[in-house]
Amino acid sequence: MTAPCLTIKNMTMAYGHFIIQQDLDFTINRGDIFIIMGGSGCGKSTLLMHLIGLQHPYKGDVLYGEESLWQADDPTRKRILKQTGVLFQSGALLSSMTLAENIALPIAEYTKLGSQRIRQIVSYKLALVGLAGFEDYYPSEISGGMQKRAGLARAMALDPEILFFDEPSAGLDPISAKLLDDLILGLRDNLGATVVMVTHELASIFAIGTNSVFLDAETKTMIAGGAPKKLLTESLDPKVIRFLTRGDANHPENNTHHQDRYNS
Repeated sequence: MTAPCLTIKNMTMAYGHFIIQQDLDFTINRGDIFIIMGGSGCGKSTLLMHLIGLQHPYKGDVLYGEESLWQADDPTRKRILKQTGVLFQSGALLSSMTLAENIALPIAEYTKLGSQRIRQIVSYKLALVGLAGFEDYYPSEISGGMQKRAGLARAMALDPEILFFDEPSAGLDPISAKLLDDLILGLRDNLGATVVMVTHELASIFAIGTNSVFLDAETKTMIAGGAPKKLLTESLDPKVIRFLTRGDANHPENNTHHQDRYNS
């Protein structure tokens, strides 16, 4: 039986009294490439912020294994979150630092390793994402796709068990996005990491997603969950089908038989 990595329990997210999402209950298993999806404004990135400790839920909790993130004291929460790495949508590299300096920053902050050992780790992380030899480049000197890969190397700096990505393919051309998908899949397979990813890119969702949750802005809750390919063929919810087919009327899942199945 697959062990749960993250468990979201009866969680409500809100800004003040304005509810973003409510009654969220789902599990992310170890080794998943878990997709958080839904239409614009449904709270995907907000959910990610709750999972990585940047926003406190209005109600409910997030469990890392069996440990509560939000009932823990500050030292325990910091220890829990040290097992995570985050790639933000922009890459969030510090423009005044080289790639090597960007990646070395969390290692120097959270370990007592010497400078030579840190340089070795930095070179290894850059090699893992296909950027060997780019240690001394500044973010402005490399392409957008390379910046995303450098951001991924920094997210992996402390060998996290869980990687969180917020729209990793945003702004990338299809070829660069495919290369990034392949890289994420390889890191999951080779390093054993669990990946949690916010994305609306269908190519990525179907190519690498093993499990998912679908958030709905209208009902303010999750309306589907499971492997994306399975949702495409088996979901009875028209909102989910429209999203997964981009509303293509000619797509097999939008044909009369599917609508009859939904209405029966």
